[in-house]
Amino acid sequence: MPQQSLSLWGKISVGFMLFALFLGAGNIIFPPELGQKSGEDFVIAMIAFLITGVGLPLLGVITVAKSGGELQDMAGRISPLFGVIFTAIVYLAIGPFFAMPRTGTVSFELGVKPYLSDSLAEAHWPLVVFTIIFFGITMFFALKPTKLIDTVGRILTPALLIVIAALAIKAIVTPMDGPGEAVGNYISNPFGEGFKQGYLTMDFLAALIFGIVIVQALKGKNITHRPTIVKTTVFAAFVAAIGLALVYISLGYIGSSSVQSVGFLASGADVITASANELYGQFGNVLLTLVIVLACLTTSIGLMTASSEFFHKIFPKLNYNTWVYIFAAFSTIIANFGLASLIKFSLPVLFAIYPLAIVLMLLVLASKWFNDARPVYITTMIFTAFVSIYDGLEVAGIKIPAYKAFLKSIPLSSFSLGWLIPAIIGAIIGYIISVTAKKK
Repeated sequence: MPQQSLSLWGKISVGFMLFALFLGAGNIIFPPELGQKSGEDFVIAMIAFLITGVGLPLLGVITVAKSGGELQDMAGRISPLFGVIFTAIVYLAIGPFFAMPRTGTVSFELGVKPYLSDSLAEAHWPLVVFTIIFFGITMFFALKPTKLIDTVGRILTPALLIVIAALAIKAIVTPMDGPGEAVGNYISNPFGEGFKQGYLTMDFLAALIFGIVIVQALKGKNITHRPTIVKTTVFAAFVAAIGLALVYISLGYIGSSSVQSVGFLASGADVITASANELYGQFGNVLLTLVIVLACLTTSIGLMTASSEFFHKIFPKLNYNTWVYIFAAFSTIIANFGLASLIKFSLPVLFAIYPLAIVLMLLVLASKWFNDARPVYITTMIFTAFVSIYDGLEVAGIKIPAYKAFLKSIPLSSFSLGWLIPAIIGAIIGYIISVTAKKK
């Protein structure tokens, strides 16, 4: 009879795999930037960052595991067409359009570019060569999805944790000079800004699709018993959440304590590079290279696997391997637009779909309280979209003054939660409609 349980170390390995899948490009560069910019309000900003960067992904994985389905099944409660379209948008955003190319670009910017001469650093062809190699390696591992636990959970993740711990411990034992003053939006609203920065990691969106990666990996271990898969996934989610929180706090602290030592720098990539050099000298750059390449590679493998599985299911005429080849080639092309361009293009999409994904997850968790009534899903999502889609348009530079003035009057809008009250109102209206229809 096939094995239907894992040892404690086996479950921890699954948690390590999930942690490594989450810990990618954005997870490395955004906490140090937050640490520098938040100044003495670092603790407040970091708490907000942990809510969206750790708390939401944890809830996302648990929701998917307990609901017994995938993101498409959850979104399909609104309508089958919406389920396919919304899920495809999420997969494309965290897959070949934004997150996956970003893993290759960040790996190059932090792991390779510092070692190049000035002339090579200014040239474009080194990035082209690197991304071809990077996504070639990603493709190699993604073609064997059932081996992810052994490859990532037992080998790559422990190595990654050791390297990050070396940086963090050195920063604590021999700290740099301390925080500077808060800048930008962190001056007036450190909580709201930290909350928004957690969006940029894309971890919550990833949480809604990494469930399929875990299932495939467990099937590779001959585990098909549904309750065992659910329990193992929930356990793995907590292991990953603890790991992410420790890494974020450590990297954020490094950024916060670095201002006076390395100066105020424009990006998190520059902050962590300069800080590693300050803490360990040239050896620090070697450590950082290992962290970046390992983190980005594991995330890229997970995203490639999940995206290929989904699109193979939607378009079965193209097999899984073909989708891997397509996404590897497409990600290589997009990665060569550069890190700044990728972040700029991804922001409007993230601000538009993140609240919708959060509300969908909360509705699924609370579905037994309203008997899974479709009107509740529909009205809640419509009211949420009324706010979130405009947030995306505004980030893209499209502003409607009257619309903006109205949205600013909504409670919690200053904390990037302006969609919450409309969502609650939508849920109440949907519940009244469903009860009324049932009585009739």
